[in-house]
Amino acid sequence: MEQRVRQISLVPPADGRQSETALAVARGTARLLRSLGFSSISELPLPSGRRADLVALNERGEIWIIEIKSSVEDLRADHKWEDYRAHCDRLFFAFTQGLPCEIFPKDTGLIVADAYGAHMFCDAPVHRLPAPTRKLMMIRFAMAAGQRMNRLLDPQGHADFWE
Repeated sequence: MEQRVRQISLVPPADGRQSETALAVARGTARLLRSLGFSSISELPLPSGRRADLVALNERGEIWIIEIKSSVEDLRADHKWEDYRAHCDRLFFAFTQGLPCEIFPKDTGLIVADAYGAHMFCDAPVHRLPAPTRKLMMIRFAMAAGQRMNRLLDPQGHADFWE
């Protein structure tokens, strides 16, 4: 008897908030993060109620947040990223090669990316998280990763639930 193989997506369904450019930048940035020893999660809800584009965690417990910008207008219209610094050790912007570096805040790191990879143009200054915030962020990261893995193993059990 032949069984049908079910295709399961490894990422949440597109919610329409991200442009094709932003999705490409996120993909290339995630590849860079993996090469630097980080695991990353997209669209992670933060304790402040905001949602970070990418949150990265390495084996030393360092937490980076990467805010993705697809255009000059995107940067000018959005200042929620200013809250992200309270939830990470380093804050970066990731963007396409067509955007000028000069428009981004000086106290953040810069990553230039496309769908296939990324380059760290400028490292971000370190501002170490307090231990309770680090623990909270690590738990949020782990819970989101676990829930996403559970959805792969039991997609019918999570049909009505996405973060």
